[in-house]
Amino acid sequence: MKNIVILISGGGSNMAAIVKTAQQEQWAQRYGARVAAVVSNKADAQGLVFAREQGIATAVLDHKGFASREAFDAELAAVIDTHQPALVVLAGFMRILTPGFVAHYAGRLVNIHPSLLPAFTGLHTHQRAIDAGCRFAGVTVHQVTAELDVGPILDQAVVPVLPGDTAETLAARVLTQEHVIYPRAVRALVQKLSAA
Repeated sequence: MKNIVILISGGGSNMAAIVKTAQQEQWAQRYGARVAAVVSNKADAQGLVFAREQGIATAVLDHKGFASREAFDAELAAVIDTHQPALVVLAGFMRILTPGFVAHYAGRLVNIHPSLLPAFTGLHTHQRAIDAGCRFAGVTVHQVTAELDVGPILDQAVVPVLPGDTAETLAARVLTQEHVIYPRAVRALVQKLSAA
């Protein structure tokens, strides 16, 4: 079985979208792939409740208990590796990962970013798109590399920026597309793994 480990920090709506798609499309039977675990750096992350309800293993590793990013990432990798992941999926995991962690999962680590990369890497993407006068915004699924938000693009979706949009209304419109393209991109990766 090809195990997928998903990292979250909050509500986990993208994680839930991936889990539901995997169940509906029977990834375990069709591709030999399953969401094996959900790991969070916050004990109160609401997504953990959903994961447990689905019978998915969960773990919490509070980054505040570590002296450095490197120490946290080393322990995080140890937790993830107990599940022998074929893929590690970042779904609202609000931590910048160290180069060592990224290198450990090279080619197996994916993230979703709420902009049409390479535009608007980093934070506050929706407000920055509005401030720049963009007519379109969107979302990108990409492979994670040591440099933030610049890895190879796996999938994208475009949404219009409407007159009167705020960062919040644009974010809500983008989120609906995140829930479409993230499961689609992960499915494409597990299909590729199952064909290998």
